[in-house]
Amino acid sequence: MKLFKKREIIIPGEGAAMLADSIARIARPSRRAFLQRSLTLGGLTLLTGCSISDQDSIDQALTGISRFNDRIQGLLFDPTRLAPTYPDSMITRPFPFNAYYGEDEIREVDGGDWRLELSGLVAERKPWTLAQLRAMPQQSQITRHICVEGWSVIGKWGGVPFAQFLRHVGADLSAKYVGFKCADDYFTSIDMATALHPQTLMALTYDDQPLPPRYGFPMKLRMPTKLGYKNPKHIQAIFVTNTYPGGYWEDQGYNWFGGS
Repeated sequence: MKLFKKREIIIPGEGAAMLADSIARIARPSRRAFLQRSLTLGGLTLLTGCSISDQDSIDQALTGISRFNDRIQGLLFDPTRLAPTYPDSMITRPFPFNAYYGEDEIREVDGGDWRLELSGLVAERKPWTLAQLRAMPQQSQITRHICVEGWSVIGKWGGVPFAQFLRHVGADLSAKYVGFKCADDYFTSIDMATALHPQTLMALTYDDQPLPPRYGFPMKLRMPTKLGYKNPKHIQAIFVTNTYPGGYWEDQGYNWFGGS
């Protein structure tokens, strides 16, 4: 998953200019680079009094701003507001592959052997088979996938409404977080309000066909209210917790809430 290209940032003030230049020289998606590029002009100005050689103090300040942004996004999130939907004619074909690894490294999961493990604040923790998930009531949606890189595409997803599944297994709906562990070693977590959003889907199909491996077979979480990196593929385990779980990109500095 390639994120962020170099860009020129022009900011008044010698200290801010030095910091901006430091940001612009970072090509790979690091925690420091992402957070610095996420700041407003006012946020950068606040940092100009710090020595840019003092990485720990800058990182602490940037992390604090990122977590503040997470809290604000959470407060602004409307769990009843639906993301736009589209007609079949607007589906992007082919829908692109996107991950933190190359397409030649897509994980192949045996659907017959696959089991969805449940843990944490869940009453019924028995593993689920793919056949059991397919037997539950299904919904479909044609929604826009928005990548943090700035591009977007429209796709058609079908599967089990996640809120319905969480209620079925007796998850504690007052808990703060739902976390995911995946067969491709990816992991992430979301807030409970997003988990219960009516468009959050345990996707089992794409474009009315069984979910292909390149899109996350046997199951991915599809959330049109979140940026792409918050939508995990090849999910193997789900857990409900009140302890902050982080995530693959989030632990490198990406905003945890990740709203689209």
